[in-house]
Amino acid sequence: MIKIISVHNVDGFLASITSKTSKNNKKVVESIISDVQKNGDRAVRKYEKKFTGTIITTLRVSKNEIKDAYSRITKDQLDAIKIVKTRLYKTESALKKRLQGISVTLDGTKIKKNFIPISSIGCYVPGGLAKYPSTAVMSIVPAKIAGVKRIVVVSPPNKNGKVDPLTLVAADICGADEIYKTGGAQAIAALCFGTKSIPKVDKIVGPGGLFVTTAKSIISERTSIDMVAGPTELAIIVDASAEPELVAKDLISQAEHSTDTRCYVITTSQSFAKKVRNAVEQNIRKIKRKEIVKQSLETNGFVAVCKSNNDAIKLVNNLAPEHLEIITKNPQGLAAKITTVGLVLIGKNTPSSASDYLLGSNHILPTNGFGKTRGSLSVLDFMKLNTQIESSKTSLQRIAKYMKVLTSAENLPNHYEAVRSRL
Repeated sequence: MIKIISVHNVDGFLASITSKTSKNNKKVVESIISDVQKNGDRAVRKYEKKFTGTIITTLRVSKNEIKDAYSRITKDQLDAIKIVKTRLYKTESALKKRLQGISVTLDGTKIKKNFIPISSIGCYVPGGLAKYPSTAVMSIVPAKIAGVKRIVVVSPPNKNGKVDPLTLVAADICGADEIYKTGGAQAIAALCFGTKSIPKVDKIVGPGGLFVTTAKSIISERTSIDMVAGPTELAIIVDASAEPELVAKDLISQAEHSTDTRCYVITTSQSFAKKVRNAVEQNIRKIKRKEIVKQSLETNGFVAVCKSNNDAIKLVNNLAPEHLEIITKNPQGLAAKITTVGLVLIGKNTPSSASDYLLGSNHILPTNGFGKTRGSLSVLDFMKLNTQIESSKTSLQRIAKYMKVLTSAENLPNHYEAVRSRL
């Protein structure tokens, strides 16, 4: 079952567990992208048939299909999606309000900085082994608050050629302008290059499996993306005050996403590590999605036993997991020392599974160590900083001397001449 690993070299531990993208998988994704670029809708339909076994005649979801989706969900499901939207809306709106314009005057030069919305966004909503209507909410709501004019959703169809009805309803409630029945690398390629049915977008956001993550990375040279948001990651820092049963259930909750998740525990206690392993083994016997969880934890899961709390903190900052739960006597004290995690969940009553849905935070988070440079998806991902400058002759006169010094140092004399000619 889940491995117990004694960590003697914190710096070397990351390299020992890092898995590299298969060169073969990358070649497959590159061929799909190239095919879609050349053959558009025909290629998209070909790969949907290949990977999902369905024949798609019309890629765009019609108004009647959306209307029918409402009839296929329960009132409780509808209410739950609305609550997810409401709670996230409050968080993202509060952030948007802080993004006010800034004006600065420097010796006659006026500088204005404003946040303006990106024109068009493509939101990838995964399907496959599980359905993710909540992900539709997480990507569309901040885009809507930011003021994006065209919000496109792509999501894999089932074998009957239909997108999950609750996903359609979530996308509709949150304000998606277009929804398409396609997933995988072919969907990412369609959003990047555009096809007859799917006009291209300026930026692509959203999590996905290996092919989607690889495709986003490849097309990022041409179309902007949010982040590498691949299979989920969960780290849990614990001490002897934690309850092994709760820790085990949290590991299982994230491991059930797919077999390639990475869920692990970090502690300084060998005896507690054994308690966690035993609790995981006991729980797996009686859970649903047992095979997925078992394979995930056996392949990628572990309990790391560090020599000290300082080593545990250093290890977390090196690994930079997507989610970090801290279940210790002083969780706030540890949290203050964590700088690289996508989302920090403090205390035993803040499980990562709740943050995936209803705590008001966004569950689209960086993986593969990218938490070192960015946080969760937010309105910031759907806006760009627009800068305007207006200078005066007086301002140019004041900087002319220093312009000459710097342009001479960089051997770019015509930069100075462009200023001098105005004086």
